[in-house]
Amino acid sequence: MPAMPATRTHGPRATTAPPATTTDASTRSLAQTLPPYVVLLHDDDVNSMDHVVRALLASVPELDTERATAIMLAAHLQGRAEVIRCPLERAELYRDRLASFGLTATVERA
Repeated sequence: MPAMPATRTHGPRATTAPPATTTDASTRSLAQTLPPYVVLLHDDDVNSMDHVVRALLASVPELDTERATAIMLAAHLQGRAEVIRCPLERAELYRDRLASFGLTATVERA
């Protein structure tokens, strides 16, 4: 029987460069590309406080019960309250979700 050819080994693996560190310039660039917007919850005389807290929790996944309650109380006492700061598309999504629960919410550039 003929001898089996030696298995080939490939050259050294190419190494990848370490990930670039975030700099102030790249952070500013990201903020300019995706400027922050704020979702505002407005007070109303129609919805119960419990309903508002449940709607906030269902609409904005970043919120916990304590934060949702604080937002509801701030809107009740001050007329409006900041819900979250995020890019425009997400802010519009959260505003629309809150509206689907019968709440009044708006989006403004931060």
